Amino acid sequence: MENGEQRSAASVRAVEFGVAAVIFLFGALVVFDSYRIGARWGEDGPQAGYFPLYVGLLTCFSATVIFVRAMRDSVLAAESFVSRDELKKILTVLVPTVVYVSLISYLGFYVASTAYIAYFMWHLGKYPWIKIVPVAVGVSAAFFLTFEVWFQVPLPKGPLEAALGLN
Repeated sequence: MENGEQRSAASVRAVEFGVAAVIFLFGALVVFDSYRIGARWGEDGPQAGYFPLYVGLLTCFSATVIFVRAMRDSVLAAESFVSRDELKKILTVLVPTVVYVSLISYLGFYVASTAYIAYFMWHLGKYPWIKIVPVAVGVSAAFFLTFEVWFQVPLPKGPLEAALGLN
């Protein structure tokens, strides 16, 4: 490796294959479900899945074109899509976000949000706890006032809210 060059975590070709696979699976799901609900021309016109079936087929065809183009272009195999250092930075944000979203159903929106904000302030911002606690709790309190009190839109609650009688 030359000075300043980073090791690649994924080539453009690999990403193209992955995107093509996801798009194809989505299109196949649309085709399957359209066929399930009826994709023929009925006595009174098209059934509910008639037009979505063709959209799904077009989506699958588009994914196949992406796959074939990536397969035929050898330059894409050598071209880096993301370096390992860049991927590490992305995962530093992505993994905690996935954990946060999955914890909302167990802890509730407000407790999960408080923990999420506190984690990022501590881990990435390197703030002291004396600053972290008031900001994390204050933002969640502002969310509570905004959604629950003013807009009267209930958000998922967890055991803490139930213990406080806020369910």
